Amino acid sequence: MHVGIAVNPVAGMGGRVGLKGTDGKVAEAVERGAEPRAPNRAKRTLDRLAAVAPETRVSVAADPMGESIAREAGFEPVRVVDPFDGATPEPTETTAAHTAAVVRAFAGIDGTGDGTAESDPVDLVLFVGGDGTAADVAGALEGTDVPMLGVPAGVKVYSSVFAVSPEDAAEVAASFSRTERREVMDIDEDAYREGEVHPELRGVAHVPVADDLQSSKQTASGTVESLAEGVAADVRERDGEGVTFVLGPGSTVGAIKDELGFEPSPIGVDVWRDSEVIARDATEAEILDALGEENVIVVSPIGGQGFVFGRGNPQISPAVIRRCELRIVASRAKLDDVRALRVDTDDPELDADLAGWVRVRVGKFETRMMKIV
Repeated sequence: MHVGIAVNPVAGMGGRVGLKGTDGKVAEAVERGAEPRAPNRAKRTLDRLAAVAPETRVSVAADPMGESIAREAGFEPVRVVDPFDGATPEPTETTAAHTAAVVRAFAGIDGTGDGTAESDPVDLVLFVGGDGTAADVAGALEGTDVPMLGVPAGVKVYSSVFAVSPEDAAEVAASFSRTERREVMDIDEDAYREGEVHPELRGVAHVPVADDLQSSKQTASGTVESLAEGVAADVRERDGEGVTFVLGPGSTVGAIKDELGFEPSPIGVDVWRDSEVIARDATEAEILDALGEENVIVVSPIGGQGFVFGRGNPQISPAVIRRCELRIVASRAKLDDVRALRVDTDDPELDADLAGWVRVRVGKFETRMMKIV
């Protein structure tokens, strides 16, 4: 197996600081104190790949797009492209054009733009990023048969070209034997920040066939009025007790916020305590500052994917989760779309702690048992 590793070092940086994405917001994310997420995700993938398929041939681009990470994992990678012409840029200086140049080199396409294939293309482009990165990779591979597989590191991750986790990406890369055509989706992040979600088809790509790929996102279906009424009543019962409720994003929890009597922040995390909102559209740091001695997270899984943490809510970080009780809510229709629930918190130990059977609130009083895998 010959794999090309392409790391978008700024993917997902806007998540925990409340930017809902990083497209066009890298400088602002840095100003807010954002830390790179993608390099650690890439390291987890390559560590696992080295364990399950140490004989893998690895092609890389110059740092900060993956070379050092591959060496740290124990590979002896071949640098096939330096999109920076010998310079050493900061991770925040990388662009979509750099990603496209790297992927074309991996696919053996010359730089003339005519799509002429050169020798020794990779068997798989394994990229680390989000939906925007996926669109860049798919565009560079258009007209070729080279498959792509994403290691999820973005904030939203709507496309169905991603593995469920970094470790799953390594397993798929090491074992797949066929591919299928899958959609690459992206959304307008400015509209997303205003609470509007308009997924747009950006391409169709060859992707390995495997069980450990996520589905594309679906919008919630079914009514949630009685569910929201029941949860809001439970929250009100604890008013005056100093219990802090971290209310996640999405339409289902949004209905709970409406029932509590305040307008939800668009696609954001709000914090409620003793009959008032104490933080709106909160960042990770703001949530941590707002927590008290007793804290409860209320979240709903993503329809079609089943992710409770790790897609669309990175503000609810491992540090936040470890200080809170967890309450999962979902409509029956949403749960009918998923086989199991999933978590991808950037903390494998926490992911393992969260795994197992959990009770999901599906109505005013009703619950359903679901397994987090």
